[in-house]
Amino acid sequence: MFRFRRRGEFPAIVCTILFAAAFAVAAADSPTETPKKELIFLNWSEYMDPGLLEEFEKRFNVKVTEVYFESDETRDDMLVETDGKGYDVILTSGITLRPYEKRGWLAPLGAAEVPNLKHIDDLWLDIFPESRGYAVPYFWGTTGIGYRKDLVQGEIDSWMQLYRPGERLRGKFFMNKYSRDVVGMALKALGFSANSTDSSELAAAEALVFEQKPYVKDYFYPALNVESSLVTGEVYAAMMFNGDVLMVQEHHPEITYVLPKEGGNIWVDYLAVGQASTKKDLAYQFIDFLNEPEIAARLAQFVYFATPNKAAEGLLPREFIEDPVIYPDAATLQRSEVYSHLPAKVIRRINGIFARLLQ
Repeated sequence: MFRFRRRGEFPAIVCTILFAAAFAVAAADSPTETPKKELIFLNWSEYMDPGLLEEFEKRFNVKVTEVYFESDETRDDMLVETDGKGYDVILTSGITLRPYEKRGWLAPLGAAEVPNLKHIDDLWLDIFPESRGYAVPYFWGTTGIGYRKDLVQGEIDSWMQLYRPGERLRGKFFMNKYSRDVVGMALKALGFSANSTDSSELAAAEALVFEQKPYVKDYFYPALNVESSLVTGEVYAAMMFNGDVLMVQEHHPEITYVLPKEGGNIWVDYLAVGQASTKKDLAYQFIDFLNEPEIAARLAQFVYFATPNKAAEGLLPREFIEDPVIYPDAATLQRSEVYSHLPAKVIRRINGIFARLLQ
C-alpha cells in the first residue's frame, strides 16, 4: 500500500516519530547497552492492536516500542538516514521491498525463522515475488474513496468525481500525499493503466492533476478518530484505504467507502526484519506470533483489513469475510491493479509531476 496514511492530522506525533527514531538510532550506535529484550517496530500508527502487543510482551517478557511514520516517503527517509539501522521489525509495502533488499536493509526470513509462514496464502507472496525469503504479508486492501453521504448529497462512484469535482466538493476533499496514488488514479480516471509508461497518457494525467489542484483542500490523510475531518464535516471526501474508512465510520454512520468503477490500487503490506537488528530472533518470534491463526484473526478485526493468513480467515465471522469493502468480489478486483516497478525515467517523471503539484 503506499500509504500516506496513517493517520493524518497529528503534528505532535511527527515530533514523537523523529525523537523516537533518533533515540533508536543513537541506541543502536551507542556503546551503552539498550534495555534488554526491547523490540523496535517501525509501523503506521493505529495499525496494531495494543492488546495483542501486551499479550506478546507478557508471553515473552519483552517491551515493544512502536516508531511511527506518516507516509511511505517518510519511512524511506528514516531508513535512508540511518542506513536501515535502529529498527528490528519494519512494516513495508510490496512496491518498496525490492529497493530495501538491494540496499541490504532486510534480513533473510523463511519458514525456519517464522514457522507460521505456512498459513500464508501463496497469492500474497507471489504478487511481489521479492517478498519470498525476506518478508511476510501482513494485510492487503484497496485504495478508493471515503466520503460523507449526507454532505455530498449523492453517490460517488468514479475517480473523475474527485479529479473534476463539482462545486460542492471545491476545497472539501483530501488527496493522498503520494505520487503513485495521485498520478496513478488520474490515469485510471482517464481509462488508462495506473502503471502506464506511455508518454501521452502520462501527459494527460499530468494535465488532469493540475486541473484538479485548485479544488483540493490538501494532499493529506484524514485522522481515523472522532476528530477526523470526515467526522467533523471539514472535508466531504478523501482518497483513502478501505479498512480505514470502516474504522472512521465508527464515529459517523454517514461515512462510506467506494472502490470506483474504474478500479483502484490493490496494495499489500509486509513485515520484515532489519538486517542491522541485534535482536533478530526476537523479531522473528514477534512476526510468528502475529501469524498464529487466532492472533491474526483478532488483528484483522481490529484494523478492518483482509488477512493473507488462510488459517485466520477460517476463524473470522461471516459478516467480516462477506463485507465487500474488506473483501471485494473478483469482478471489482479485476478492474484494480497492483503497482508495478516502473522504469526509472517514468518514476522520475511521476515524482516530478507530484513535486510541482505540491509547490
